[in-house]
Amino acid sequence: MSPITGRNGTPVVAIVGWKNSGKTTLTVRLVEELVGRGHRVATVKHAHHAFQIDEADTDSARHRRAGAQQVAVVSAERVAMIRELRDTPEPSLADVLQLLEPSDLVIAEGYKRAPVAKIEARRRASASHEPLALDDPWVIAVAADHETDANGRPAYDLADVSGLATLIEREVILKRGSRAPSDMDGPT
Repeated sequence: MSPITGRNGTPVVAIVGWKNSGKTTLTVRLVEELVGRGHRVATVKHAHHAFQIDEADTDSARHRRAGAQQVAVVSAERVAMIRELRDTPEPSLADVLQLLEPSDLVIAEGYKRAPVAKIEARRRASASHEPLALDDPWVIAVAADHETDANGRPAYDLADVSGLATLIEREVILKRGSRAPSDMDGPT
């Protein structure tokens, strides 16, 4: 199976793991590191719950509550688009990627089942300790806060953001996500 990509073939890496595995912290630190290295990075966060980005009595919230299916909020500093799904299914990662402007890399947080390169985050405090890498050929590395069996993948300390960023540059950005990684080099 070929990996899904963003517009113009933008490569994608997903940070996956169970609840409380450190996905958000790792994603934020990787964005900072990769942007610091000169890469243009976009992100997609998958949420398993309803979320609110237009609060209380903002004009956009009032528009949405009045029944608008889509609301765009535009200023000189940013643009936001709010789309009510109502009875339509949740868009896939592939669908969302097509909405993003081209960049050097998209980091998705979540999307355990998507056909994209993945880094599995593991923490002792995770809700589950079932390894995802065991059955997923798309996992290119495991980052953990403890000694762990990485199931034949390179293992990194969860705090080794520089090492993980180098792996992403080498195996995802430079190769543009062209294959299901299986024989990565890296620390063990």
